Amino acid sequence: MKKYFLTLLLFTLLISGCSKINNDIKLLPTPEAVKIIPEAEPEPELEPIPIYTAENLLNDIPIIGVREEKDGLYQSFLTGEWKDINVAKRRPLAVQIINVPLSLPQYGLSKAGIIYEAPVEGRVTRLLAFFEDYDALTRIGPVRGTRDYFVYEAMGKEAFICNWGLAVPYCADLINSDKVDNVSAWNSGIENGADEAYIRIQRPDYYMEFTGYLSIPGLNKALERLGYEETYSDRFVPQFLFAADRTRVEYLDYPDAKRIFPGGKSSNAGGYGQGSEAPYFIYSAEDNLYYRYQYAQKMIDEMNDEQLSVSNVIFQYAHGEIRDRNDYLIFQVHGEGDAKIFTNGKVIAGSWSRYGGDRTPAKFYDLQGNEIVLNQGNTWICLIWNDFKEFAVYS
Repeated sequence: MKKYFLTLLLFTLLISGCSKINNDIKLLPTPEAVKIIPEAEPEPELEPIPIYTAENLLNDIPIIGVREEKDGLYQSFLTGEWKDINVAKRRPLAVQIINVPLSLPQYGLSKAGIIYEAPVEGRVTRLLAFFEDYDALTRIGPVRGTRDYFVYEAMGKEAFICNWGLAVPYCADLINSDKVDNVSAWNSGIENGADEAYIRIQRPDYYMEFTGYLSIPGLNKALERLGYEETYSDRFVPQFLFAADRTRVEYLDYPDAKRIFPGGKSSNAGGYGQGSEAPYFIYSAEDNLYYRYQYAQKMIDEMNDEQLSVSNVIFQYAHGEIRDRNDYLIFQVHGEGDAKIFTNGKVIAGSWSRYGGDRTPAKFYDLQGNEIVLNQGNTWICLIWNDFKEFAVYS
């Protein structure tokens, strides 16, 4: 009986204890659907902002001052852009290219780092295109005869002048001198021609004078035979100052210039020493480039069927004269003169100066005498005949 009573008492305590424990348990809420949020990918680390020393600053604008090799690359003297070091340090080509309607379109111009445009006889212009990055090209042209003021422009950039013909009375002595490294097609007035550098291209319905091109494979053979120095000399002077990487010079305090007319508008055509060419540039704020037009249409590179565009445009004003009854011209490309520099949709009034001799280029300055800083990219220089200065306008 006692054993039964103890068992019953133990059972009763166990039941009451379990009830007390159950009353203390709190039920968890019904779980909801769990949304898994993926971890965000870490943002790429930005390159540190360069610290500029006095040699790489101009009026607080970061510039390309001291150039240094980086992973086999080097900043171009023509454009400021990074190029293969062997490309950036070699002397450029200066190819004389015709620019009349019957010769168009030209081939390879979009690869030029600098295009220098100046009037010739007949009141049209001719182009001297400077190339450093030309290995991927097969040809450039059509190539035509040069004039002495173009040769001086090539000399100032230590370039190889490439031409098919010349104004013999005014150019032969210069181009055949020891001061000039030329790769010229055999022609009247040329003493050491390089015919291996030139080819004829079949162009149906074109006159033969518009079918001559500089052949890049042939050019390389000619340069090897002629034995010219391949790289810039120790006395080389770059023509331009460029903004440093990750820097854009905006010139916000200067006037806008979205449309540029070196040859005047239709209402005052005849400026720039030309007839019907009527060239102009239109600035695009989307890509910060100036797009070239002439002869009432886009100027196209036949190589890629794209419109020519540049990062900078320069008006270089110069005194000019007519030399003879053949209408050959001469321009003062040494000394100094007025200039207008167009970049980032703005215009900076200034001047140019070239007093260092034939092997130094014209440099460009603002009205306070500070050298102009260009944005990186290619540049188009328009030599403006002072007699037509009033027609070179912008808006």
